[in-house]
Amino acid sequence: MSLKGKTLFITGASRGIGLAIGLRAARDGANVVVAAKTETAHPKLPGTIHTAAEELKAAGGNALPLVVDVREEESVAGAIARTVEHFGGLDIVVNNASAINLAPVDKLDMKRFDLMHQVNARGTYLVSKYAIPHLRESAAAGRNPHILALSPPLDMNVKWFAGTTGYSMAKFGMSLVVLGLSGELKGEVGVNALWPRTTIATSAIKNLLGGDSLMRQSRSPEILADAAWRIFNKPSDFTGHFLVDDTFLAGEGVTDFDVYRMDPSQALAPDFFVPEAIKPPATASYGPLTPKG
Repeated sequence: MSLKGKTLFITGASRGIGLAIGLRAARDGANVVVAAKTETAHPKLPGTIHTAAEELKAAGGNALPLVVDVREEESVAGAIARTVEHFGGLDIVVNNASAINLAPVDKLDMKRFDLMHQVNARGTYLVSKYAIPHLRESAAAGRNPHILALSPPLDMNVKWFAGTTGYSMAKFGMSLVVLGLSGELKGEVGVNALWPRTTIATSAIKNLLGGDSLMRQSRSPEILADAAWRIFNKPSDFTGHFLVDDTFLAGEGVTDFDVYRMDPSQALAPDFFVPEAIKPPATASYGPLTPKG
């Protein structure tokens, strides 16, 4: 299994999960487009599109850093066109860019509500829309195209909405795009969603949700990168799935999940939106680990 020579367009790839997915592909010799807004260094956020591109090249891949605002149609259309011009095609789209605000309805101002919907649901729709013609060309050439969204299983349970209605609507909106496109592109492009069972050590966790304490209770972005890599290596008729990272990886034969823990002495923190019906793998531990030796 390899992604050598494949071209990936990854939104929000300057850091975190998007960058991890790109690096996993780059180690195969893939072409990776870093489609993100951060062109110059941010005082609170690590990485820019340029530093990410250097990391991808050092890992063995080719990289194209592009300033992209997924809220803007012209920006997205231009970036997709640049991708195809530069690499000669497009095989995989990763809709990773996301905005989060966990305020309840009476506390969430409409500017932040609009931002989440523009980035999450609309951004996923918009990027996918402009990628489709090129992904169909990839399918016709036998290159096994895929679209992947970092979004949750469609579990319509009040506990996932009460208190975070605005964010939940926007995040589930990404999954609705997956649901629709998996039908529209069936037989041509694999369209799936991937979601973590636990919190993932990203800037959002550190700066917005829980600080260093929650970071220690999280898994690394590499668990999602390894899962995404396996999805992209499946035939494109693997489609319409809403996958939880560790359960999917266990089904692929992975047994060691401790390698993804940021701090084995800490219990893992559960993420939002994981349905009870998607059971955790029997080989994974979620409490503190006893030191070996």
